[in-house]
Amino acid sequence: MRTGSSRAREEFIARAGFELDPFQVRAIEALDEGHSVVVAAPTGAGKTLVAEYAVERALASGGKAFYTTPLKALSNQKYADFSRSYGPSRVGLLTGDNSINGEAPVVVMTTEVLRNMVYAGSGSLAGLRYVVLDEVHYLQDPYRGPVWEEVIIHLPPEVDLVCLSATVSNAEELAAWVGTVRGSTKAVIEERRPVPLHNLFLAGDKRSGELVLLPTLVGDKPNPRGVSLTAAARSPWPRSRSPLFAPRRSDTVELLGERGLLPAIYFIFSRAGCDEAVRQALRECPRLTSPEQRRRIREIALEAAAGLSEADLAALGYGPWLAGLEAGFAAHHAGMVPPFREAVERCFLEGLVQVVFATETLSLGVNMPARSVVIEKLTKFGGERSEPLTPGEYTQLTGRAGRRGTDEVGYAVVLWGPGVAFEQVAALAGARSYTLTSSFQPTYNMATNLVRRCSPEEARHLLNLSFAQYRSDADVVRLEAQLERARRELEAATEAARCERGDVYEYRKLASAGAVEPRARREEVVAAMEGLRPGDVVALPAAKRGGPRPVAAAAVLSTSQRKPDDIAVRAITAERQLVWLGPRDFSAPPTVLGRVGLPATFAPRSRSFQREVATSLAKMHWSGPAHRRRRPGAWAGHPVASCPELRSHLRAAGRADRLAHHVERLERQVRGRSESLARRFDRVLSLLEQWGYVDDWALTPAGERLSRLYHPLDLLVAECAERGLFSSLPPAELAALASAFTYEARGPSGLVPTSPAAMPTRRLGQRWRAVEAVAAELNAAEEAAGLPLSRPPDPGFANLAYGWALGEDLADLLGTPAADRHSAGGAGGRAAARSRALGGPAADRHSAGGARSDGARSAGARSAGRRWSAAAAPPAVSGGDFVRNIKQLIDLLRQLAGALGDEAAAASAGRAASALFRGVVAASSVVAGASES
Repeated sequence: MRTGSSRAREEFIARAGFELDPFQVRAIEALDEGHSVVVAAPTGAGKTLVAEYAVERALASGGKAFYTTPLKALSNQKYADFSRSYGPSRVGLLTGDNSINGEAPVVVMTTEVLRNMVYAGSGSLAGLRYVVLDEVHYLQDPYRGPVWEEVIIHLPPEVDLVCLSATVSNAEELAAWVGTVRGSTKAVIEERRPVPLHNLFLAGDKRSGELVLLPTLVGDKPNPRGVSLTAAARSPWPRSRSPLFAPRRSDTVELLGERGLLPAIYFIFSRAGCDEAVRQALRECPRLTSPEQRRRIREIALEAAAGLSEADLAALGYGPWLAGLEAGFAAHHAGMVPPFREAVERCFLEGLVQVVFATETLSLGVNMPARSVVIEKLTKFGGERSEPLTPGEYTQLTGRAGRRGTDEVGYAVVLWGPGVAFEQVAALAGARSYTLTSSFQPTYNMATNLVRRCSPEEARHLLNLSFAQYRSDADVVRLEAQLERARRELEAATEAARCERGDVYEYRKLASAGAVEPRARREEVVAAMEGLRPGDVVALPAAKRGGPRPVAAAAVLSTSQRKPDDIAVRAITAERQLVWLGPRDFSAPPTVLGRVGLPATFAPRSRSFQREVATSLAKMHWSGPAHRRRRPGAWAGHPVASCPELRSHLRAAGRADRLAHHVERLERQVRGRSESLARRFDRVLSLLEQWGYVDDWALTPAGERLSRLYHPLDLLVAECAERGLFSSLPPAELAALASAFTYEARGPSGLVPTSPAAMPTRRLGQRWRAVEAVAAELNAAEEAAGLPLSRPPDPGFANLAYGWALGEDLADLLGTPAADRHSAGGAGGRAAARSRALGGPAADRHSAGGARSDGARSAGARSAGRRWSAAAAPPAVSGGDFVRNIKQLIDLLRQLAGALGDEAAAASAGRAASALFRGVVAASSVVAGASES
């Protein structure tokens, strides 16, 4: 264990103020011993404490620690936590929204930011000691998962990892993969929940008119009462005669309150369903808050609204939202703007809000434990169709049940609905299998970065290190890990063989011709013999020759070495004569004449193996002398001959030769294995060569620009840029066109796409048609290459992006009725009270936050050639959707500002990003107590 580790651990535990769980102790000890760790434990079990210990270790040693998360909201949360612990001056934050103190010793960031830093070879990686990968099970996410694997594979080898994951059934496999890629890694697994979970089933019984709440499991088996209850409901009666009914949301909330099961998170896999549930609770449920709690809720709400104008608040439904909060109910989903979601989280954590109706996004790492979790349905929309919940999703959702230190038991309540079998509920409750898979695939951007940073062999080697390859062919990954270690050892041996007095390899070459002094000859002979490998054909010394042949040869079968200067080689001649060769048999280093193929099964002691090698050797022909002797003493004055470290240099050179042969053998073995990812990479590379981004394993200028674009449609964006489709566009038009690459209609039917004729300007309509043509051309090329097709661009957000870049009001863009724009959703007197509480007119604060003045907005609206109107905007875009899409667009525009070859277009992209970062978008990017740089 490292010096001072025990003391540091004891001090850390003492500061924690409570006794650590055994799994936490095991993980901390593994870090002290120099291992990376994969910590898999249920939600709320205390995995983060292990990460915090790694941060403290890094700081204590004068190094750095990076803490990565999959979500900006989680990054903001961890930044605030670490700022309180270590002080704002020692903590940084890097997300798409914020760049704060990026050179601090502790930096919180999204995983994509770290991936980009690694690819760019950022100087900020210097001194990096630990990287925490929070929610590492995200690596199976089909869209963002590969980023986790890229980080794990490409991080410098001296960096240790702390991988935190929810409970998965193959955590050992994940740890084994990380170990093969990065070195010693310990799996630390905790299956016990810190707060036990009781699984319950809730159904309405028509016969009694009452709700029936019963345990899902009795022991480890389905509750017989529940089985019989739902079996009756599945009988061939008309639905009206079913003995069960689905519990209403308001009735469920009242029952939870009566049974003491609040606070609760009520999962509804629909944004509209969450909002409607709040309205229903307001109509039908009693208030769950006291006057004191309502005053505190209003304070939190006012803080959340501080960066928004009265018109913005009206557009975002501030009044109804606040009314729900004050009654103890709230929604939580991606359709809400971040300030509102964060206020809900604060109110819930403070015990002010008792019921949160949420989509599954709440299960992804946000710190909001509850006494109970309610799951309304066992199916959810998966992008194309409704799909049943998986055991992993059920585990993730119910992980919020049970507040450590407050609740003795947590409760997971599943509601009955038509088509729900009790056995299905029991199977989810009793499931213990949640297998982590990989979604890793080479992308165009990844390919260009590999070309830029690696040789062809190294690039394929890195691909074969992926978790995807590990799961499909663990042997290949083990070989790749051996190959990487052998390459590092070869590099070290080559460095050790360097002599400041001259070229050691030149000296060895002369030694093999017998031109060195006797005192060094034995060292050279031993070093050369150390470099021999099975299959090498060597010229036999005269004393060992068995006939008049001018060149007698033998094939090496094996070598053994008991002491540094005592090596023996077993070899076989073409006449099947076994010979043993030692340093004294050679007057000069042995000459390697060539190689013979070895049988597939290596068994040098087997007579059949020896016979096959001898037969291969007999088919080879040699001519000329085995050694060309030069005049004795001709090179006695070689500078290396007098080096006092000559022996160690020669040994290192011999080891380097041996390792070079070993590397070559491993490379052949890897090439002979299944290389599905490598073949996919070759197809990607071939397409990039066809399109002019790569030329003979070198990036063209276009390829260099593509390597800086991190986006799902990276090649399409790059090609549109190369064809000048972003050129000669003012900022608002460039933002509108770029939005087609970031926007993707969501929901079962999606939003109605905007037709080319409805684009904000005639010029944009022409550019959009050109983008469509490029996209079709790319899809055709991908289909011909056998690659997955890039998704088509979508212009459905172009009008909103255009209007926002021009400075239009949020209310106009979201279609808020004019009558509602002068009050926060009709909450009488609330706007004035809000303004007084915040210390000044809301309009002034809004302008200071980056919103354009009415004059500036009007000037933009009068710009020449503009045909935009709010009526052209797509319907049903929520405030949260709007903010999220604008943020994604800003991120792409900032990338274009740094990647476009057209300087004027790059400048326009930068101005577009700045124009979009205002109002609710800027307010949704603020981190409490942070100053952005």
